[in-house]
Amino acid sequence: MATLYSHKASNVRKTWALMGVFLLFIIVLGWVFAQIYADPIILYVAVGFSLLMNVGSYWYSDKLVVKMSGAKPAPEEQYREHHRLVENLAITAGLPKPSLYIIEDSVPNAFATGRDEKHAVVAVTTGILDILDRTELEGVIAHELSHIGNRDILIQTIVVVLAGFVAILSDWILRISIYGGRSDNSKGNMIALVVGLVAALLAPLAATMIKLAVSRKREFLADASGALLTRYPEGLASALEKIEAHSGTMKKVSHATAHLYLSDPYGKEPGFFHKLFMTHPPIRERVAALRNQVNKTKHNYE
Repeated sequence: MATLYSHKASNVRKTWALMGVFLLFIIVLGWVFAQIYADPIILYVAVGFSLLMNVGSYWYSDKLVVKMSGAKPAPEEQYREHHRLVENLAITAGLPKPSLYIIEDSVPNAFATGRDEKHAVVAVTTGILDILDRTELEGVIAHELSHIGNRDILIQTIVVVLAGFVAILSDWILRISIYGGRSDNSKGNMIALVVGLVAALLAPLAATMIKLAVSRKREFLADASGALLTRYPEGLASALEKIEAHSGTMKKVSHATAHLYLSDPYGKEPGFFHKLFMTHPPIRERVAALRNQVNKTKHNYE
């Protein structure tokens, strides 16, 4: 049975591995282009920039996510009941109370971000506060706290920066390959062009695969862990059904941050092809898993 902290150590290891692979990839790419254009400065720039991106993604990615989502701090005097609900659940989970943010959007959704438990953020839309009752909102918050307890937020937040940088990098490689560099070697320029085209084509796909790898399984785990925290799986199941019924495209969302949300912020109906590239499992499957958890609990008591 999944528990609130069962994947914490594993997620930390995966985060450092992801950052290490990213650092190595940029260094190798910088070395290749330094050789092609006979300019060691390219390698130095690549090493410096990759180190800067890794440090920045760890320390500042949560601030970037909050900025990109348009979230604003939730004043306690205005959202007193919401603060109490989150604080009670955080105490139950053995976690510090996260900073609370509000997104002015009628589409119901929520996300958690931050590098660790002490620097965590939970943001909810005004839409989700409007349509959910207390037990349903508890289920949603417990889900987000599970992401914090399992350290999902660390790897998911870092992916926002690294995946976004991969997209920028692919565009830069393509441009430098097409327009050439300082080398007069036509063979070298041709090699650079081929490398650039391959990297430009594969980089966005690689970024998407990374986001998929860190999202789908963790949503099911956070659902299960959140249900264990509240001892009421039906609360989250009912919340997810309401969220699906009121789904739509949020006002301020990007593909870089979409995997962080409780449900797909684009509100797409999952056809076969779209389902292959979804950052979230279909809500119907999540609800079925939660209600199966309820049935197993009832069976154990009978």
